Amino acid sequence: MFTLAIDPIAFQLGPLKVHWYGIILGSAAIFGLLLALWESKRIGFNADLLMDLLIYAVPAAIIGARAYYVLFQWDYYSEHPEDIIAIWKGGLAIHGALIGSILTGYIFARVKNISFLKLADLVAPSILLGQAIGRWGNFMNQEAHGGPVSLEFLQNLHLPQFIIDQMNIGGVYYHPTFLYESIWNIIGVILLVWYRKKNPIQGMVFLSYFIWYSIGRFFIEGLRTDSLAFDGPTWLASLMKILWSPMAIYFEPGEMAYGNVRIAQLIGVVLVLLALVAMWIRKYKTVRPARYED
Repeated sequence: MFTLAIDPIAFQLGPLKVHWYGIILGSAAIFGLLLALWESKRIGFNADLLMDLLIYAVPAAIIGARAYYVLFQWDYYSEHPEDIIAIWKGGLAIHGALIGSILTGYIFARVKNISFLKLADLVAPSILLGQAIGRWGNFMNQEAHGGPVSLEFLQNLHLPQFIIDQMNIGGVYYHPTFLYESIWNIIGVILLVWYRKKNPIQGMVFLSYFIWYSIGRFFIEGLRTDSLAFDGPTWLASLMKILWSPMAIYFEPGEMAYGNVRIAQLIGVVLVLLALVAMWIRKYKTVRPARYED
């Protein structure tokens, strides 16, 4: 007999089922907003603009995240179109959410005639906090986990029993990769808030977010068994394996259901390189880069 998993449905009101996944995503948006509001007071940013942005950015992020996921799983969704909007079953890709929210933020900044980079630096820690909280929605759905591990392995991590029990899926224990990423993101939030207080050149906090998140996601993604992937050239698959090889000293990579290149890993590498180039340009090539006292 196995310990029952946590019910993904938090409560039911008549025919309406309220899923923990949705509650957690809503909480992630609220706590992210609170962090941004706190920071806006410190730098004298109009808090009303953040409230207005949230109205547009959250739906755009959800639509982008779902569209991205559906696009890369089109073989399934083309045959099951009724599941395309079933986000309560999981299936939101963070890179799609970033595309949707960043485009929305850029358009919002242009319409409101404010600096996009200043706005992006302000909300970057909030985005990471939202991601840290949002991963617990994956925990409730028993998804986004890594490969099989032993009970002893999980116990040696000194995890609460409810996490260990939830990682028991069909009698097999799995890597709690949701937890690894959540912790990595929380550390990133602290670092970004600290860096923001150092008064860097505008855009640096935002670019640092991409570097921090992408590095963590790259290595954690290699443990997962549900990665979006594709069949890439041999040299590219080999490069991803080489970059991930430090993890292979201690861990086995998660088995891939298909493909040989994990999309999240590839995007992570590209984002890190682009962010580093952009930071160099901002620091050395821009004529008198704007700082926050300007």
